[in-house]
Amino acid sequence: MFYYEYRNKVLVSNNKKDRLKEISETRASGFKDNVYILAALEPNVSRRSCCVSHPSLIFPDKEGIEMLVPGIRPSGLPDWLVSAIERRKVTSVNTEYPGWRDVLENSFPEKWKVNIAGLGDVGGMLLTGLRLLGGQHISGIGIHSRSLNNMKRWEHETGQILGPDVNTVYPPVYMLKEDDIFDCDLFVFCISAGVPPVEQTPQDVRMAQFEGNSPIIAKYAKKARQAGFKGIFAVLSDPVDLLCKTAFLESNTDKKGSLDFGGLAPEQIRGFGLGVMYARAAYYAAQSAESTHFIKEGRAFGPHGEGLVIADSIKNYNEELSVYLTKKALEANMYVRAQGYKPYVAPALSSGSLSLTALIKGRWHYSSVFLGGVYMGCRNRLLPSGTEIETEHLPAPLFSRLKKTYERLGEML
Repeated sequence: MFYYEYRNKVLVSNNKKDRLKEISETRASGFKDNVYILAALEPNVSRRSCCVSHPSLIFPDKEGIEMLVPGIRPSGLPDWLVSAIERRKVTSVNTEYPGWRDVLENSFPEKWKVNIAGLGDVGGMLLTGLRLLGGQHISGIGIHSRSLNNMKRWEHETGQILGPDVNTVYPPVYMLKEDDIFDCDLFVFCISAGVPPVEQTPQDVRMAQFEGNSPIIAKYAKKARQAGFKGIFAVLSDPVDLLCKTAFLESNTDKKGSLDFGGLAPEQIRGFGLGVMYARAAYYAAQSAESTHFIKEGRAFGPHGEGLVIADSIKNYNEELSVYLTKKALEANMYVRAQGYKPYVAPALSSGSLSLTALIKGRWHYSSVFLGGVYMGCRNRLLPSGTEIETEHLPAPLFSRLKKTYERLGEML
């Protein structure tokens, strides 16, 4: 390996770089918390940066669904580098992206500035949750809607959410002009062309929304590019996985229609829809003694809809029980619609407010992240060194289900 010093950071490469200052391994070992691995992978199917959470991820040939499973540790890695990886202090940087050097200057704010676009059923409930939960970690919440009266209503009402403890901090809520929506650390896309009425019950409501929502998110993705947005672009509108990919492609397409990767990095975009599917599976799992272990051992993977994979346990996987919980989670929204209501409360809070605050805090949560050109829902967390995806030794039947979902998502867009 070759070691280079750059702005008080050490860069590690498996091939020689001509335009960087080379240093010895002894000197490199002194940079314990500023270590960057230089990779060179195809940008359309690889992230610009990520946390190196396992030695097997230090120089991958490609990214894909296999990254959910820990690989074989390569031989010959120095102990100081392995230690840095174990402490989650190592970042992989893809030099095939034009703006890869920006990763070396990334930092998180002490408190996050959050902007929400779209104040419908989901957006309004999400805003309420963030007002209640975000005081210690959110500096303010900007809101934008096409309706000025709607913005006034939500600014007025959420500003009056206040508990009796005068020491409790609540983030202020304020209205935004459209030109200011990317003046933030976290942008939340909640705009929707419309959810089918409750009397209409298509097999998958989310897919019915894709045609209407994709041109809207394309517009905002291009705005993010124009603004040089450096924060997180969170997608809550359905179907989150496909809309994330749409946002990535549109943001990185120039005026001539060519992919130039000058827009949002793939890891900047995240889909928030899987949190509620995990919560729905947990709700049904709690109703039987046979499946109460789910809350501690269970996992959710894949999209917020058809293709969802629920695992009852990653320790003692039961295929039959897992398929049952998957079916119940998928049908949960149809149950609410059958009662004459739109199912937006649990999604807005479980996938939205609770998952977004976990993201900000650097805690484990469910969201869709970029894996080999596909936005795949899984358990992950955002650290100063980048996104860490949970890796586990998954049983073969479960991995087979995940691979089918992954391939299906890849074929859809």
